[in-house]
Formats: sequence, C-alpha cells, structure tokens
Amino acid sequence: MFKSRYALPGTPPATLTALAPTEASLPVIRWLEYDADSLTEHRVESVAELPAATGGDGKVHWIEFNGLGDLDALKALGGKYGLHPLTLEDILHAGQRPKIEPYDKHLFIVALMIYRDGGDGRLIGEQISLILGKGFLLSIQEDPSCNVLEPIRQRLRSGKGWIRKMGPDYLTYALLDTIIDHCFPILEDLGEALEDLETEMLQRPRAACIATLHDYRRTLMQLRRAVWPERDLINSLLHDESPFVTAPTKVFLRDCYDHTLRIMDLVESYRELSAGLLELYLSSVSMRTNEIMRVLTVISAFFIPLTFIVGVYGMNFDYKDGEQWLNMPELHSRYGYVYLWLFMLAVVVAMYLFFRRKKWL
Repeated sequence: MFKSRYALPGTPPATLTALAPTEASLPVIRWLEYDADSLTEHRVESVAELPAATGGDGKVHWIEFNGLGDLDALKALGGKYGLHPLTLEDILHAGQRPKIEPYDKHLFIVALMIYRDGGDGRLIGEQISLILGKGFLLSIQEDPSCNVLEPIRQRLRSGKGWIRKMGPDYLTYALLDTIIDHCFPILEDLGEALEDLETEMLQRPRAACIATLHDYRRTLMQLRRAVWPERDLINSLLHDESPFVTAPTKVFLRDCYDHTLRIMDLVESYRELSAGLLELYLSSVSMRTNEIMRVLTVISAFFIPLTFIVGVYGMNFDYKDGEQWLNMPELHSRYGYVYLWLFMLAVVVAMYLFFRRKKWL
C-alpha cells in the first residue's frame, strides 16, 4: 500500500534522481492566499510565479505542489523557499517515516495519509510533505488527482471557523488533523468486517476465512505503521519550542494528539481481536474434527459386537448335522437367522440407550 523509494547503495547524500514517467505525474501547482477578510486562489504554471517566503504582507500563503514528475520544477521550488537538499531527497523518495525536522527558516514535516480510493475502495497510502515557514505553508503530494484535502479548501472558501483567522501553523494542524482522521472510517469498516468474520467463523469456519483475516491484519499493521510515528510527530509539535508554532495552535494540537491515541487504541484492540479470531478458527476446526471423530467412533462402537457375533457364526463348525452338542446348534435352528438379527438389533439398541444415558450422543 505504501510507496517506498530509496537511493542505490553508495549514492552520495541529497542525490535527486528523476522518477520514471509511469511512477509520477507532472506537477499541478495551486496557490491560496488569505486572511480573515479575503481569499484569493491562483492557478500557476511554474514555480517562478509563486510568492517569495517573506511573510511580511500579513496573509497566509498555502502553496500546493502535487506531482513529482518534473525534477527541475522540484529543484526550483527548493531554491525559491530555501529547502535543504536532504529535504528534497526525502520528498522525492516516498515512504519516509512520519517525522519533523526543524531548520532555521522552516519546519519540515512528513506525514503518511491513508484513504480509500473512490473507484474500487482499495486502501491507498501516500506521503504528504509539509514545509511550515513564516506566513506560508508548502504542501507536496505525489498524486495530483488526490482530493483528500478538498474539505480544507472548502473551509477556507466558506470563511467559517478558526482557519481564516489563524496563521499557517493552524493550517498545518488542519491538514494533519484531516490526515489522521481519515483512519477513523477505515477502522470503523474494519471493525464491522471483523465482527462479520467472527460470526462466519463460529457458524461455518472455512479456509477462505484465514486469507481474509490475514488481509485485515496486514491493514492493521499498515495503519499502526502510519499512526504510531505521527503520534510522536504531534507530540513534538506540542512540546518543542518553535517560532513557527504558536501557543493558540498548540491547544488544537492537543485534540489532534488525542485522536492519534484513540486510533492507536482501536488498532491495538482490533489486532487483539484478529489474533483471537485466529485462535477461534483453530478451535472451531478442532472442535468440528473432534465432533466428526466422536460420531465415527460411536458408529464403530456399534459394529464391534456385531462384528464379533458374525465372526463367531462365520466359523461354521459342525459335525454330522449337529450330533455333537458342543458344536453350533443354531446352524440347524429353523429360525436361527431371524433370531440372530433380532439379537444383533437388541445389542445396538442397548448400546444406543447406554450412550444416551452417559451423554456421549
């Protein structure tokens, strides 16, 4: 689910290698500038049209750079906003662990966003890089068609709430909160799926249930891989002293941190539930096998005395039409065959009643 790229062993640090055309799209650049009273949206064609990172006009500038298919444009973006070459390398090599790195003129934040594709419903994991500076926020995504952050744009356009009244650090909080909250509907669907799987395993355990269970466990592992370091990221924003994060925004970051704790609690609970479902499946299969073996054992027990009886009468010892009394007189009885069947039936009925009394059936 998560895309991961890395440099070849021995490559010098901060080496930027162009991605294959099939791996990335050409960048789509958006620029929103706003304050409490106004909002202006720009659609720009090149990095040269973007504003300088001065923060002196009193407005917040949100710049979206979506698409990593143009290496020259990425380098120009780094030069315009003073991004370290190692930062550009982390941006280009997706699959970084969520983290925060402070620099003199900005904060570099890496987050992992998990969401469901609108078409087939499959889970998608994407790295989002945020550069927070004085008066501006730069967000970089790999997929230009991703509309997960559209609710934030709508909030800016409506002007409701706190987002237009606060600085770029609050916008950073809003983006991180959106990224983290996307895990809740995924976990809700996963919880319902685990409950349905539990019911199916109790009623009719099948080998296909194990494959489904392993898919769920893999999803939980990927969610944990994304949310666990993001919890540490939010905690660093809360407690580290930084000129780019103000005290009013830290109040909201506490709520975001609480969301990460709730998600981690759900992930751990579902992981324990999935482990219990695996044990439930093995127990159900074992109980079903024992039940089958018990029935087969009872059926075999019915035939043990019958096999003994027919084995004795199958010996056919006789001497001159039964003149010797120690031989088998039943061989010459007129109704011996019927009596034998009645006797064997009586033995089966007696054993059945005995098993029922002992509650073995």
